[in-house]
Amino acid sequence: MAVLLSRCQHINDNRSLRGSRPNIILVMTDDQGYGDLSCTGNPDLQTPHIDSLYTMSTRFTDFHVSPACSPTRAAIMSGRHEFKNGVTHTTRERERMSLATTTIAEVLQDAGYETGIFGKWHLGDEEEYQPNNRGFNEIFIHGGGAIGDRQNCSCSDYPTNRETRYFNPVVRHNNKLVKTTGFCTDIFFQQALGWIKQKNREKQPFFAFITPNAPHGPMIAPDNYTKRFLDEGFSEEIAGRYGMIENIDDNMGMLMNKMKTWDLYDNTLLIFMTDNGGLWQALGMAGSRKGRIHPNYGAGFKSGKMSPYEGGTNVPAFWYWKGILGEGIDIRVLTAHIDLFRTFTDLAGIDLPGGIQELDGRSLLPLLENPDAEWPDRYLFVHVGRWPRSATAEERKFKYDYKNLHAFREGFAVRTEKWRFVNDQYLYDIENDPIERYNVASEHPEVVNELRTAYDKWWEETLPFMVNENVPISSIIPADIRYYNQLEKEGIPDWEKPEL
Repeated sequence: MAVLLSRCQHINDNRSLRGSRPNIILVMTDDQGYGDLSCTGNPDLQTPHIDSLYTMSTRFTDFHVSPACSPTRAAIMSGRHEFKNGVTHTTRERERMSLATTTIAEVLQDAGYETGIFGKWHLGDEEEYQPNNRGFNEIFIHGGGAIGDRQNCSCSDYPTNRETRYFNPVVRHNNKLVKTTGFCTDIFFQQALGWIKQKNREKQPFFAFITPNAPHGPMIAPDNYTKRFLDEGFSEEIAGRYGMIENIDDNMGMLMNKMKTWDLYDNTLLIFMTDNGGLWQALGMAGSRKGRIHPNYGAGFKSGKMSPYEGGTNVPAFWYWKGILGEGIDIRVLTAHIDLFRTFTDLAGIDLPGGIQELDGRSLLPLLENPDAEWPDRYLFVHVGRWPRSATAEERKFKYDYKNLHAFREGFAVRTEKWRFVNDQYLYDIENDPIERYNVASEHPEVVNELRTAYDKWWEETLPFMVNENVPISSIIPADIRYYNQLEKEGIPDWEKPEL
């Protein structure tokens, strides 16, 4: 460890990472919780490739995202809390990222980076909200929030995917729909790697955002990935979910192998993270293994997706850049998805353009250059959102029972380095109680008052930015219109699978 730490110190002493302009590959999976990897302690999963990345990486061990998928994506794209982009839900027009938001893809694109997204977008299906109009040169995405998704609003996937689901889906490749062949995660990585290979040949700096829909439900995986779990006595649903995760791991292995083959490791930052806590940890789902019932492994955290507790927002974040970042280093200070915007612009040597939104995040470069760098405390605000459209402003501000989500207690949290204040009544000393066993609110009324005041101030500042709350729910399904218009005019061609 001393050798590894000295490597980090060497970087800090001799040069800054600002303006180093690496390629950036950001892999973000969907609904994969902190405990859904063998390197984080899961006793049932085998994820050797991500485990290897973990071993090589600088790891942010107190890294936070939003409690659900669209919100996290909006925060990454904008560098600020999702509510300030109008994203307070994952559907019903409230997943659409405000058109006033300047995205990190736009800023990188303007600075000479090629930008591509492969998998899930989920920030608006109407054309003006699609990623080709938000800074991405290359798009290869499904519609809605999940492959085959059908909602009574504009947020829906292409109609044929409702039958085929995760195998052979129709996806949008730039301005044309194509019919793919294979399992969804495999095709997203295949297309991403084909594009990366091309950009590397052209010596063109790139930002690749690889966003598989897995392991989001429904729980579907190829038979060769579910067999082991079924043989061990797991239910079909858990076998499907765990199969998806092990398939992700194999695709990460392919990505890492191609990076090595194409000599990308020296000038490419590779990041692996997830978009929120695990859904099944939140539901308390259990599986069976050789006749033994046990809960899904959640790394000890309370709850999961759509929760204001630690399990809803604390996710893996592994950063690898060969010879530049320390290997096997844990950075334990409070960091978040809102920090990626400033970090990426600093790496690219970009001065923030005038006229863009005010950012909430910080640059992580000081910590990447020196894991022991000073890192002032701050407030991070968490809100589950997803309130009914009829909710008043006061009901939205505070916890709300959302009956269609298994009576989750919807609510908010304020997090600092030491404390997590949840639902206006629970205070947890995270430094000493990271799994949130003991409510110490009565012992620290001054802390409760401080965090409640901070939340009140934040809410009042944020409320005017929630621009989608009164938008009528659309009866138009953009994915259906796009599909049937192309089908009538020219048909849906087969995907041209890139050669690797």
